[in-house]
Order: sequence, then structure tokens, then C-alpha cells
Amino acid sequence: MVKSAPPPASNRKPSKVEGLKERSNFLREPVATEILQDTTHFSEDAVQILKFHGSYQQDNRDNRVKGQEKDYQFMLRTKNPGGFVPPSLYLTLDQLADEYGNHTLRVTTRQGFQLHGILKQNLKAAIAAIIQNMGSTLGACGDLNRNVMAPPAPFKNKPEYQYAWEYAHNVAELLTPQTGAYYEIWLDGEQAISAEENPEVKAARQQNGTGTIFHEKEEPIYGTYYMPRKFKVSVTVPGDNSIDLYSQDLSLVVITNDNQELEGFNVFAGGGLGRTHNKEETFARLADPICYVAKDDVYDLVKAIVATQRDYGDRTDRRHARLKYLIHDWGVDKFRSMVEKYFGKQVEPFQPLPEFKYLDFLGWNEQGDGKLFLGISIDNGRIKDEGNFQIKTALRQIVEQYNLPIHLTPHQNLLICDIEPEQKQAIEKILNTHGVITEPDTIDKIVRYSMACPALPTCGLAVTESERAIPGILERIRALLDKVGLQNEHFVVRMTGCPNGCARPYMAELGFVGSAPEAYQLWLGGSPDQTRLALPYMERLHMNDLETQLEPIFVYFKQSRQSEESFGDFCDRIGFDAIREFAAQYESETAVEAPITDDSDGLIETMADSTTAPITEESDGQEVAIVNTTTAASKTRHRVTLQHEVYNKLKEISQSQGKPMTQLVNEALTDYLNNLS
Repeated sequence: MVKSAPPPASNRKPSKVEGLKERSNFLREPVATEILQDTTHFSEDAVQILKFHGSYQQDNRDNRVKGQEKDYQFMLRTKNPGGFVPPSLYLTLDQLADEYGNHTLRVTTRQGFQLHGILKQNLKAAIAAIIQNMGSTLGACGDLNRNVMAPPAPFKNKPEYQYAWEYAHNVAELLTPQTGAYYEIWLDGEQAISAEENPEVKAARQQNGTGTIFHEKEEPIYGTYYMPRKFKVSVTVPGDNSIDLYSQDLSLVVITNDNQELEGFNVFAGGGLGRTHNKEETFARLADPICYVAKDDVYDLVKAIVATQRDYGDRTDRRHARLKYLIHDWGVDKFRSMVEKYFGKQVEPFQPLPEFKYLDFLGWNEQGDGKLFLGISIDNGRIKDEGNFQIKTALRQIVEQYNLPIHLTPHQNLLICDIEPEQKQAIEKILNTHGVITEPDTIDKIVRYSMACPALPTCGLAVTESERAIPGILERIRALLDKVGLQNEHFVVRMTGCPNGCARPYMAELGFVGSAPEAYQLWLGGSPDQTRLALPYMERLHMNDLETQLEPIFVYFKQSRQSEESFGDFCDRIGFDAIREFAAQYESETAVEAPITDDSDGLIETMADSTTAPITEESDGQEVAIVNTTTAASKTRHRVTLQHEVYNKLKEISQSQGKPMTQLVNEALTDYLNNLS
């Protein structure tokens, strides 16, 4: 049994952020001072503490001008346990997006909302409005428990879902920071009007005897230093993996008896996806089964796991600070043993579970209480009005008119809940009038199951595009699947602009992880139900080479898949060596290997340089060489195919005359077209 809970002594120097947390006076400074200053941005020290309050300082890289100050703006992230957004809060966020933000709301992959484009001068008013309308941003970012996830479906006739929701809210409450800094800074010290705290949760937060809390401190669970890094929790039900449970630091799975009464929870721990390119000591990791805990002990068990990570997590190297590294370094048995010391007794064995499946709850569904809920697909979570697609206006009208709550999903979609059957037709009419699809089967499934992070221009970590790039990438993948005869095939595609993995690409069947401008690490072999990690297949895939690299993989999948086998399962079963061997043979048989380049003016790049699917002509049933052209002004690339005999002859002339093939092609075509006119 642990009697006290100070951070363990270390001979290594703590990271800079540890010192900032210690000097912050429980998250007050320097934010409290700098928010009063007439400046466009915070200092670097204040930025680190501001994250705990739910905001990231960013700059819009699209608007960068050399020699001028950065275009500073702020992203605000809300904390919505289980994705629950009451009507008043949704309407407030919608208004804030127009008044202070960039006129969009973005559903996050952790069931919260993000507001982008807020100026420092408006930050306090925006956060105050959120708090006053039953919302919060406290702990949505920073080194502490983030938003607690749960399946978003409001099934009133399935008790296990109700338990998952209840305990997601309770665990969020248990691990909420207790510092007064949040209300002092953003509400000038006024306490927000909120629901009365659950007495059981409040008692659990103060209960000690095993070293899980600090006595006489403003933060009984977190202490002066909070957590070594972010800590992510989810609660779900057996079989429902809508929350990507294997990617969480801590996941609780509801266990009920034959009468559907709550008995306790299975506990997973040690998942996490963030990593750094070329740093093999950083890696994505799946959560491990740890134990079972009875419902009466669940809060003590959660505190024990938090305390173990709090006191033994790495505070010197932030790249090595997540719980996944502690469990990796210690092993599950040692970790479980330390948790038991904080818990005060031995834990019980993990109970059997069914296979987990991914669910998205789109379309019209019955809640089980006579009411309906409607799941709406939102591309990459971006709620906006654009052209004929006016989802922002439609949702505002529906929430205003019918006073309905919204549940955000872990897949960046949303559910409109508590709909009376007689309201269905009118709500559907509003959505359809504004170009919003309510029938999920009409959505291309490769789009339906895809996700992307915001990336450029606002995320400071992004090295390339993601949200703005993925629509075109998916179109090209669909065109390629059609070309090779996989018209009805779909799989999980996820994309991020950096290796931190916010859109969970390492769980995808096909993952793109930003590694350089217009280039991505390619990950293959994740499960369609997100229960298995993908693996890195290719270190750097330039988007110009997308079709060239993916076509042989798709052809191999078509030729060698087992009955009903998914793309991710195929890649995992067959292995990368076999895929690479097939791809090498496929390329040698069907493509000209030498790239067509023009170093003199940069206008001609390489084979497969294209932002669209290739246009090919198969007059003799044989693939032919691809020539790519572009204009420096528009960056639009075009493709023309050549028969092998023509290509080889062109190559010979190019070498003999010392002219680039591109120049010869353009000269010949220009003469031909001039003769036609």
C-alpha cells in the first residue's frame, strides 16, 4: 500500500513544462496576467498553461507574410463527456463561430467541438459564453484527463448504454481539475451555474488511504504537477468499438448480469497513437486488458491507475511520457502490481468479451422510448455553409425550432436526439432543403468511414495537408478501385498532417501520416473494426505517386483475397514482403520504370505525377507509359499515355539529340496541332 504520493525522485532534469506547471499556481499564471494585456498573442510560457484551459494558440499559415507578425488566432476545444451537447450550448457555439470564429464548427475525434479563428481580444468572452451555457473547455487540452468518450447512441432501452453514459460523465467529473483558476480568469471569479455534483463522485475524489490523493492541496488528484502528459479515457459496452477503445490510456467496458444490472467493468490501459517520425522509441500502441473491477470500486481503481501514471510516468522526456510507455517499459504484470498498491487490494481477473465492431449510428434510428435519433455524416467534422451544402444553417434551425440535444460521435459525425416521430418529416425536409444527406446508404462508403485532422493552415504541428487534401485523395482512390474492378469495395481511410495521430490513422486499413509537404507515410493492415494496429508500409509517398503505388496493391488484393476478406485483413494476412514482391513484378510488367523528368524548368516531374486518376488507353491490353505535364502558374497536372514502342523510340531520340523527352513531345504536338488548324 502506498502511503503518500509525491512524484518519485529522478536524477534526470524535468522537462521545461514541469517547471511551468509548478510556477503556475495551479494554472493561473502567466495566463491571468497576459489575458489583460493588449497584445495579439501570449508568451510561450503562457501558451503551455493556456492549453489546460482548453485553447491552443495558432497562426494561420495561409496568411503568413515574410517580415510581418504571424496571423495569431486561437482554437477553442470544448469538453463534452460522451459527446453530449445541450441545445443552448449548441446555439451558443454556432453564434460564437460567426461572431468570433471562422464561421465553422468542427466535431473532434474525441466527441467535442473546436472553434477556430478566435482572436485573443475575444477569447475571454467566448470562453465565458460557453461556461454560462452549461459548457466547458477546462481540461480539453493539457496534461490531464481529456474528454471522456462513450458510444453516442441514446438507446433508452439498452441499459448497458445508459451505464456507459452515466459512468463517462462520472469519471469526467471525478478527474475534473479542482483549481479555481478557470473561473477566476474567464468569469472574474464567479462560479458557473451547473448541475450539483454527484455526492458519490465527490466523496471518491477526496477518499484516500492508499496514496492516490494529495492532502491539503488545491488539486487532490493531480497535485502541483498534474499529469506527465495527456490522459485519455473512454467507457463503452461489450461489442461496441465506436470509441476506438484500444487507442485510449484507460478504457472501461460495462459488464452486466443476466438481469441487465451493472456488475462492474473490464479495464483496458496503455493505448496511445502519438509518435514522431524517425524516432523509433516513439510508437503507436494498443491498450492491454488489465483486470475487472466491481462497480463499487471503479472510482478507486480509476484513481489508482491515474496515480500510477502521475507518479511514475516520465516527466523528463515528453515524447516518452504517456502511460503506454510506462506499461511498455514495465510490462503489464508490474503495472498491475503497482496499481494494486494504490488500489489497496488485488484486482479481479478480466472477464470474457465478445468481438468488438465499429458502429457509426448514421441514419434514422429508434431510441427505445418512442422517440427517434438521426445520425448525420459530416465530412471531417466540419459544420459549415458552403454552396448548396448548408448544414450549419440547417442544424441551427432544427435546434432552435425543436430544442433538441445533439450527441457528437467519435467519427466526427453527430446525432440529433429525442426526436418525436411526428417531427421526422419536417426535420428531414429542413435538412434536404439545405443539401444535407439523411440516408447513409447514398454516401460513398470510402467517404463514410474516412477521417482527417484539421492540419494546415492552423495546426502548428502539421507538416502537410489533411482535411483539405482528403476529399481529392478519396476521389482518386475510388477511381483507382473502379479501374481495377473493385467498384463496390470500401475500407477505412484516415489521414493526418503529422505523426501525432489525431485522426487515429494507425488504426485504419489505409492510413496516411504526413511526413513532408505533399508526402505521407503509408500505413496498411489495420482492422475494419479498429481492433488491430496498422504497420508502416512506405516511409514517404508523394501524392503524385498515389496511383502508381496503390494500383498493384489493389490488384493483388483483388486476385488473392479470401472470401469476404477486408482490405486491412488481407494486408495483415498476406504480409508486406508478399505485397512488395507482387508490386515490383507488377510494375516491371505493366509500367515503364524510368521517370520522365525535366530538370531545366521543373514543369515535368515524374511518372504518376497527378492529382487526378490517370487517363489511360489500352489499345492492346497492355499498360503504357505515362507522361505528365504541368503549368507553373496553376500547378494542374495532366496525363497522356504512350504505347511502349513510341516511348522507347522517344527515349532513343532524346538521348541522341540531348533533349528532354518532354521537350520533344511538346514540339511534336505543337507542330501537329498547328497543322490541324
